[in-house]
Amino acid sequence: MIKDIIYLDYNATTPTLPEVIEEFKLYSGEYFANPSSAHKFGKFVKEKLEGFRKKVADLINAEPEEIIFTSGGTEANHLALFGIALSKEKGHILVSSFEHPSVLKPAVKLLELGFQIDFIPINPQGYVDPDEVKRHLKSNTILVSVMMANNEIGTIQPIKEIAEICKEREIYFHTDACQAVGKIVVDVKEIGCSLLSMAGHKMYAPKGIGALFVKKGVKIEPIFLGGGQERGLRAGTEPIPLIAALAKACEIIKRDLTGEKERLIFLREKLYQGLKEIYPGLYRYGIPEKTLPNTLTVSFIGKNGAKILSDLSQICASTGAACHDRKGSHTLLALKVSPEITEGTVRFSLGRYTSLDEIEKTLEIFSEYFKGNV
Repeated sequence: MIKDIIYLDYNATTPTLPEVIEEFKLYSGEYFANPSSAHKFGKFVKEKLEGFRKKVADLINAEPEEIIFTSGGTEANHLALFGIALSKEKGHILVSSFEHPSVLKPAVKLLELGFQIDFIPINPQGYVDPDEVKRHLKSNTILVSVMMANNEIGTIQPIKEIAEICKEREIYFHTDACQAVGKIVVDVKEIGCSLLSMAGHKMYAPKGIGALFVKKGVKIEPIFLGGGQERGLRAGTEPIPLIAALAKACEIIKRDLTGEKERLIFLREKLYQGLKEIYPGLYRYGIPEKTLPNTLTVSFIGKNGAKILSDLSQICASTGAACHDRKGSHTLLALKVSPEITEGTVRFSLGRYTSLDEIEKTLEIFSEYFKGNV
């Protein structure tokens, strides 16, 4: 890692773990065969592929055959929305107003194609109200999509309740869980969702790999056509090295999840309390116990968040999501908080390599910065 920086932007992307890199190398070099090949080598890799699928499934308590590998969270979200839409007559689709762009933009495209689209409002604390979902449902609603945890402010949504509402009305429910998987326990059987998206680079695997959970019995249409891989839902030779890496990351995350969650909550709260002492005019987004354990999004009211991070270049944090187009945060706009609050927003997101020393150093840097400047 670059010397003398403090990386607090794990929601943007995570480093690839050493054990994961080794797994990637093994299946890039020694075990390089195409799993669709009929010969012994291909069959060997095919068997390994199904083992990797099981490891990914185990992390979210799914069945192996319910996991479809994709190139990442964006493709998983596209496959979920377009896959359901293409399998149905033009109907009504409901998404929350602060979804990731890889859900919002497909929704807008489906609107252009003749589907009815509505956007569920968010309360000022950053949560979808299940009653709002009920109010927006129509007789021809075919799909509801609400993210499990918001990527900018970390708020964990009541998706189990939303899934139950959808189940009662026989409506498919999709959740973009790219920010949640690996940080909190995710159990698709407990949630009751129809589809769930995952992204490898948010959970210590390489960029370029992800997965879509498709519940048994849910029929979707592919958006890539070709050789029939991934149960015919995602054509293209499977990227075995990337899949192997994702499986290894899932295995490690499952093993360490409880302890890591507690550690990150401790560090997050220490960071918050320290910043609050340094800058009393600090606004916190979300309810702590209903927020991702690694995510602290605050506003230094009266200040400019972008300027703070520009001045403190040794701290790698964010004013919003890394994948937005820099025209302003639609998440913060959806919350309808005042411009004075949104302008001062900074997102700190912690991870496996975040140490107590780094948090203390961060607080020292902010203390010096705001000395006499509060």
